[in-house]
Amino acid sequence: MANPQKSAFVAIVGKPNVGKSSLLNKLLGEKIAIVTSKPQTTRTRITGVLTEGKVQLVFIDTPGFHKPKTKLSDQMVKAVTSSIQDVDLAMLVVEPSGNLNEAERGLIENIRSQRIPSLLVINKIDLLKSKEQLAERIALLMEEYPFDGVVPVSVLNDDGIDRILAELKSRAQEGPHFFPDDTLTDQPERVIAAEIIREKLLLNLQQEIPHGTAVVIEKMRERENQEIMDIEAMIYCEKSSHKGMIIGKGGGVLKRIASQARADLEAFLGVHIHLQCWVKVREDWRNKELMIKNFGLSDPQ
Repeated sequence: MANPQKSAFVAIVGKPNVGKSSLLNKLLGEKIAIVTSKPQTTRTRITGVLTEGKVQLVFIDTPGFHKPKTKLSDQMVKAVTSSIQDVDLAMLVVEPSGNLNEAERGLIENIRSQRIPSLLVINKIDLLKSKEQLAERIALLMEEYPFDGVVPVSVLNDDGIDRILAELKSRAQEGPHFFPDDTLTDQPERVIAAEIIREKLLLNLQQEIPHGTAVVIEKMRERENQEIMDIEAMIYCEKSSHKGMIIGKGGGVLKRIASQARADLEAFLGVHIHLQCWVKVREDWRNKELMIKNFGLSDPQ
């Protein structure tokens, strides 16, 4: 009898800036989630799909679990807790040292209440000074909750990724694949394009400004008989002063953001990109539910 198909839905959870999106990109071998050193980079659930042979793993990358300060960040936290309810396995990503914090306790409590299998992934082990530090951290977390497996990794150095995949595949259940085997993500190309532009905003701007920005793709069309795609993007910000900073002197900052985004978009989409970006002010949009919904940032029910 032929080997049956297997699948597993896996939520990747953790506090902000522990490397969840970087881990998702490594597991998939493709960049679908934006990555920066700033916390709260991911705003919504992003699904990545990896099919190897008979096993399909569906990953849900969630926003960092944090104390919400705006309606948008409240949506982000709800996205995390609802993601844990819908999966076969939760993968908690933590840093390799330090005491348990409020965010980690909250996530562990969510995992405990759902009674789902769980994997503890300790990232950034390349930063450790000694193995004793890692042993102490593992003991502390296992005392808080009996995880089904522990995998220390360095996403940056591509160390331990194969061990995570082996653990996840061993826990996949018999059943049909939920996506075609060549699927990488369920995110529309427009969403990925908007996220790539937002990543460049995060990388090129300082402090609070990028968290007050949203990107909406207003046009995305491939030219007939040409390998050229026209993309028009609107960048929304919360203050007129922020608009000036995003555009920069002589338009220099916006040109740099667009140039960096175009390079990533061409690599991802495999066509030449003609990208135009504009900037508009929408005051305090992160506290306005209609705008959050219009910008595609509310979590689907």
